[in-house]
Amino acid sequence: VVRLISPYLKDKKTDPAVIVIDDKAQFVISALSGHLGGANQLTNDIADRLGATPVITTAADVNKTIAVDLVGKDFGWKIDDDSNVTKVSAFMVNEEKIGVYQNCGRKDWWGGKLPANVTVYSTINELKNSGSKGCLIITDEIVDDNSILQNAVVYRPPSLVVGVGLHWDTAKDTIKDGLMSCMNKFKLGEKSIARFVSIKKEKDVVGLVELAKEMSIHIQYFEKEELASIATPNPSKTVQTFEGTPSVSEAAAIRSSEGKLVVEKQKFPPNLTIAIARIPN
Repeated sequence: VVRLISPYLKDKKTDPAVIVIDDKAQFVISALSGHLGGANQLTNDIADRLGATPVITTAADVNKTIAVDLVGKDFGWKIDDDSNVTKVSAFMVNEEKIGVYQNCGRKDWWGGKLPANVTVYSTINELKNSGSKGCLIITDEIVDDNSILQNAVVYRPPSLVVGVGLHWDTAKDTIKDGLMSCMNKFKLGEKSIARFVSIKKEKDVVGLVELAKEMSIHIQYFEKEELASIATPNPSKTVQTFEGTPSVSEAAAIRSSEGKLVVEKQKFPPNLTIAIARIPN
């Protein structure tokens, strides 16, 4: 099997799952891409169907500890930079001290009691001063402290809802520039954007549709009546006159996220506003 597949292998991010089964179907072996490719899960599923013995050799599974490259995968979390995954995985399976900080996303990402070498801290500063060998940071905020990042893996849950108020002809680049300005100003991670939300118009705004396609982000729309009832910190009489609701960006973000604003309405003249809300844990 190794000889057959070797010409086609590239790296762990793109290699497919490869499963090996002996002639008598006694053993099902996870041969390649156990975690990211899903070979380990397939191995267990197939072995269960065949009444065979699953053979899985990845260190995290053998040691029954956290698979660093799979944290939050079932919930759509993205790894910000995977360059430290191998290093932190080694710390994990060797039972070195691991610190965790989380400010967003589902709390049940590890189904059970955490391993003895893993401790959760309530702030980044606590994590920084904990003496942890490796770190798992689950956040939609930008972490720029290299003393932590050098031994950390940062996960981005889809926790941010971006409300957009705009004119029918607002261009894609204008919206993108405004969005990036907000993300940078308030130190939020782009990979944590769950969706764009706006008011339903007679025709979709081409610029917003193009940006959503470029960034692979879904757009959700609300009718003006749905937005008009949402209390917002910065209502506008002008918006009320033209849109039939005193708020678009803030109201849409709050309505869709069912959470609180982390970025109140930011204005980008002449006709773009952006607000960002966080989906509750």
